[in-house]
Amino acid sequence: MTSKLETLQEVLSYRFANLDLVRRALTHRSANQAHNERLEFLGDSLLGFIVAEYLHETFPAASEGELSRRRSSLVKKESLVAVARELRLGDHINLGVGELKSGGQHRDSILADAVEALIAAIYLDGGMQACKPVVERWCTEILGKSPAINSNKDAKTRLQELMQALGKPLPEYMVTSIEGEAHQQIFHVKCRVEPLRKSEEGSGSSKRLAEQQAAGKILIALGAAS
Repeated sequence: MTSKLETLQEVLSYRFANLDLVRRALTHRSANQAHNERLEFLGDSLLGFIVAEYLHETFPAASEGELSRRRSSLVKKESLVAVARELRLGDHINLGVGELKSGGQHRDSILADAVEALIAAIYLDGGMQACKPVVERWCTEILGKSPAINSNKDAKTRLQELMQALGKPLPEYMVTSIEGEAHQQIFHVKCRVEPLRKSEEGSGSSKRLAEQQAAGKILIALGAAS
């Protein structure tokens, strides 16, 4: 079990101080009374909040309805299952004999619940500063592959296409500072385009989020945010 947890922590890019939390997050109710349903309850709420904030920062010109649609696509069971399969959570979930024999480690509902429980475990172990970057990384690297989420172009893409259409140089992004420890960094990025005399700055828990925020402010300044 220890070696499996080591592997999972490497994939997560997060190391638990309290391994009992991650063990409980990966324990199905069929296996033990100390199962993951309470963590799943907390993780569901944390996921909704973090994804909502991520979308608010990444798509500054999006309407409430558009943000709601994107959030629904990110937090739905199918997306959580995609995360679980990318993390190979099925190899780590502790199941009762009956569930194990029936292939429970591959069942979508069990995998999705384990992802939510894992989010709560990270939050309880390291706080929001530890939990948020992990979920945001899933949004950008895994959940962002969904066609439903990519149906509307993000701020960086729209700004690049606008500059190309105007025959101007592509936007320039520059990291101006990075604050915090390695697992809870805040990036500050400036974006500059030729039509504007001043640059705009964005910030976020990843360089990509900071760039998206800065690009969104540029689009607003250019009157092209819609």
